[in-house]
Amino acid sequence: MSIIAEKVFEAVKTLPEQQAAEVLAFVEFLKSKTQKERGGRREIALATLDKHMGLYDGSPFKREELH
Repeated sequence: MSIIAEKVFEAVKTLPEQQAAEVLAFVEFLKSKTQKERGGRREIALATLDKHMGLYDGSPFKREELH
């Protein structure tokens, strides 16, 4: 467990049950938000790949030729 997680755990242990439940709900919200953001970036990346699909014919090239 990380130091921050340990500090959060110690702080939450001292809270009344209702406030501890609010902390848990907030943590779950943060996790959900992060997953949604990752999903959005994934969708953008996949759309970019779809946009360029089929443009490369497989022929060899030199990196310098790309610039």
